[in-house]
Amino acid sequence: MNKANAAANQGALISLKGLTKIYRKGQDSVRALDGIDLSLAEKGMVAIVGASGSGKSSLLHIVGAMDHPTDGEIVVAGQALRTLPESGLTRFRRKTVGFVFQSFNLIPNLSALENVMLPMEFNDVPGEERHARAKTLLEKIGLGARLHHKPRELSGGEQQRVAIARALANNPPLIMADEPTGNLDSKTGQIIYELLKEIARERTVVVVTHAEALAQLADRVVHIRDGKLESDSQSAQTGNTHFETRRNVNHV
Repeated sequence: MNKANAAANQGALISLKGLTKIYRKGQDSVRALDGIDLSLAEKGMVAIVGASGSGKSSLLHIVGAMDHPTDGEIVVAGQALRTLPESGLTRFRRKTVGFVFQSFNLIPNLSALENVMLPMEFNDVPGEERHARAKTLLEKIGLGARLHHKPRELSGGEQQRVAIARALANNPPLIMADEPTGNLDSKTGQIIYELLKEIARERTVVVVTHAEALAQLADRVVHIRDGKLESDSQSAQTGNTHFETRRNVNHV
């Protein structure tokens, strides 16, 4: 076991052992994940890097309980996901994981505030609390003046910040971001990464990306190739990004 994995085993939020995913099409099969062993700590930002078809998105979907592994063990926040029924997986997703997607996935006819409030409704959070929590989250990421704007009235960077606030709405211990800067220019993308890294001070943030330069902003970088763990290392850039994020966030 390498040093990065050994360190992560202490207080691990995510533990994968022999994780395998095989997709079958008729007589053919594709081994998307091939015996992945990986532990991720309770706090910090981890970048999962790989080319298209490497298996990184399959890994994200399985850890986020959106897909089932073919074999292996997966434990997230103390839950052995392979033993949970569908109803249990649904509850797990609602309480444990916040998702951020490349295409933002905001509901177009809802305001920024309403988009952030929506996940809390599924967890039966009272209306007044939903409103207050969503407002606070949007204000913290510099969108206090955009509460009642709909997605079409926001820039790409603003939409992604709304998506990040929505992912935080139920205060999950795990944030999973799938190519979160794929639809953004490089400058805006870097600021989004810095915001995610700031969030990672209090929870685990897993970012799936093919962008090597931005991945280096993470605390840990895991490379996936052909469904296998190719490398796992601490990033050289683990410094404090708090003040730079706060200075730039209103321009995204």
